[in-house]
Parts: sequence; C-alpha cells; structure tokens
Amino acid sequence: MIKGALAQGHDLVTRAKSNCVAYHRPPARRGKPGRGRPKTYGRKQKLSNLFRRSSTFSKIPSPVYDEKNIMIRVRCVDLLWRPAGRLVRFVLVEHPSRGRLILMCTDLTLEAVDIIRLYGWRFKIELGFKQAAGVIGAFDYHFWMMDMKPLKRRNGNQYLHRESDAYRRAVRRKMRAYHVFLFAGVVAQGLMHYLSTCHADAVWHSFGSWLRTIRKGVAPSEMVVTMALRNTLSEFLAVCSNSNNFAKFIVERQDTSRADFFRKAA
Repeated sequence: MIKGALAQGHDLVTRAKSNCVAYHRPPARRGKPGRGRPKTYGRKQKLSNLFRRSSTFSKIPSPVYDEKNIMIRVRCVDLLWRPAGRLVRFVLVEHPSRGRLILMCTDLTLEAVDIIRLYGWRFKIELGFKQAAGVIGAFDYHFWMMDMKPLKRRNGNQYLHRESDAYRRAVRRKMRAYHVFLFAGVVAQGLMHYLSTCHADAVWHSFGSWLRTIRKGVAPSEMVVTMALRNTLSEFLAVCSNSNNFAKFIVERQDTSRADFFRKAA
C-alpha cells in the first residue's frame, strides 16, 4: 500500500516499525571527485536509537482529538528512506500513557504537530469505512452484467479495447451504476450523522431495542440510527404517502407483498 501510494505520487502519513532503519544524507565530497558515482545514502540510523537523546525532544500539547491537558514529547528528523528513495520526515513521539510511537510522512512541509493530528484522525476514517461497509452496505454492489463474458478465476482482466463499442458502452454504464450506488451510500451515511448529531433524542426514542449503556451527551451510532429509521419507516410511509414526494416514490415502486411494513403503508 505504501509503495503504491508513492508510485502514484501521493503523500502519506503512517506509522513506522520500531526496528525501521533510515539513512543520513551522504557527506559532501571535498576536493577532486574520486572514481565511481557519489554515494546515495550516508550513515545508517536505527530509529529506535533516536529516543536516547532526550535533550533533542520538545514538549507540546497533544493534538489528538479528545485529549486535553496532556503533554507529549516530540522529535522531528528528516532522513533518507530506501523504499521511498528520498527524504522522509520521521516524528518520534513519547506519550505519557501510550508509550513511544514513530510516525513517518513524505510531505516535508508538514510540522510534527500536524502529522500527529492527521494520524489521529486515521482511526475515525477507518471506522467510517467500516460502518459504511458493515451497516449501510455501501460496497455491496457487485460489478456484473448479463452480457459480460465470463472469465475463469485468476484468468486476467477484460480486454475492452478488443470489444465492440456497444459492449464498452454497457461496461461504462455498469461502472456508472456502481459509482452512483456508492455515492448514494456515502450520502446516506452523512444523513445518518446529521440525524445522530442534531436529533439524538428522537433517534433514541425510536430505537426500540436494548443497549447495556446509553451515555448522555454521546451521539448514537449509525447502527442505532439505522434501527430507528427502520422502526419508523412503516409509519412514515402510511402517514406521508400522499403529502411527501419521497414517501410516494417509495410506495409506488415497492412490491407490497414482500414486506409487512409495505403492506401496512399500502
């Protein structure tokens, strides 16, 4: 994943292993150049050994979300990293409760505090993808169409340049349907966040299930919002099918014999 991002020219912020090795810049040549090409890498540096020089660390407030009144020790070093083939900014962090951490970033313009903040948001982004896949089903659409030529497993890709214009148009239409489905799932997830943030009391009132602990002041999750919407869908369709365009659209296009709440709404 790291090499793929670097190959496409993207900057990245990620965590480095404790036994990771980098290199200093090679010393400049003095006098008449000798035989052979100049050195690309200088002295080898094990990153974990950089924690030994405590005088080079500085104390800053933790920029991670939900962390207040916590001071961390930080050191920033630019070293050559062989997989990237260029200078990489390494940020060494000593947290009072989480211990030591080494972050790396290919964007040398970012400060250490910004790199730590970006890495902290990474977990919320991953959780958002997890909810989109597991709760909303935004990635459940499978790329397939009746006219597509079947391929055996591990038999390569479709060579669309060898196919007819009609076949290529059908593939583009299918790809567009996939993108629309994915974007609709992302929009639905955003609407769930809005309901969770701005109408939390109404969501909990319509939840209709049981949780061990409901913390006041904490917004409900996508799963809770999904169950609340499912529990109130039949009432919404039955009451608003004549006045609300969205409810009318759903009722007119659903098979009422396949679901109880559609039979009630009809």
